Amino acid sequence: MSNIFIVDENDNIRIDKYLNVLLPDISRSFIQKLLKNGNILANDKVIKPNYKVKMGDKLNIDIPEPIEANIHAENLNLNVIYEDDDVLIVDKPKNMVVHPAPGHYTGTLVNGLMYHCKDHLSNINGVLRPGIVHRIDKNTTGCLIVCKNDVSHNCVAKQLFDHSINRIYVGIVCGNLPDDSGTIDAPIGRDIHDRKKMAVNESGKRAITHYKVIKRFKQYNVVEFKLETGRTHQIRVHMAHINHPLLGDDLYNKSKSKFNLEGQCLHAKTIGFIHPTTKEYVEFESEIPDYFKHLLDVLEMQETR
Repeated sequence: MSNIFIVDENDNIRIDKYLNVLLPDISRSFIQKLLKNGNILANDKVIKPNYKVKMGDKLNIDIPEPIEANIHAENLNLNVIYEDDDVLIVDKPKNMVVHPAPGHYTGTLVNGLMYHCKDHLSNINGVLRPGIVHRIDKNTTGCLIVCKNDVSHNCVAKQLFDHSINRIYVGIVCGNLPDDSGTIDAPIGRDIHDRKKMAVNESGKRAITHYKVIKRFKQYNVVEFKLETGRTHQIRVHMAHINHPLLGDDLYNKSKSKFNLEGQCLHAKTIGFIHPTTKEYVEFESEIPDYFKHLLDVLEMQETR
């Protein structure tokens, strides 16, 4: 399977780093293996693993056909918001992992997609992640784009790389934000003290989150977030960084929630992008889940006491 990209970045970016951003669900180690095996060409020539891309370079990436994996299709009654021959928009529930990983080989979104779509899923990211072009956390709910063929996958992946996809989340944070709206521009990388976590640090990648308070309670704010970038755990890390962590976040919030929540109170409400075939902008929304609505009712009742 061959994929062609034209480089539109500045010079002197190492090719493995460039492709790791362009194809975020393919590991850098796998990209380096492709380079070592001669599966990646620049301007139709074999290149070394330390090659630095230049503006206008034509990259031809030949990803070998995936080997069969023991991942089974499961009827998980997925909530599909929209579907056509190229993409589907899934409303992911809480406590569902997106793709198989150690400890999670059943009940994942991928298991459900394999049942729902059969063989109609892109395979750019291999047998463990068919159709998956981006992810949301296990306990984050809401809209997720799934690609049904490689052409649509490359189109959506390019938009993710260009930060042109419209992604709006809604969440509940602890405390009262000092301003009704603002922007957090702080790089995110792996936490040097805990490799399971991400953190704001200068060696990380630039991350930008815009936020707007849509309702204030005495101890909590309901906030809308618009992502300009899409780093791992971005909203969770940024809000914890400014001392307003997401309610229920068991990784970045030191205070235990008194509402018996399963992880962070965060919902991917809106997603908009250029459709791979029609080339028109499309946008989809997911209603906030029942647990979120119930929590808002509880907070409203507490407010009136």
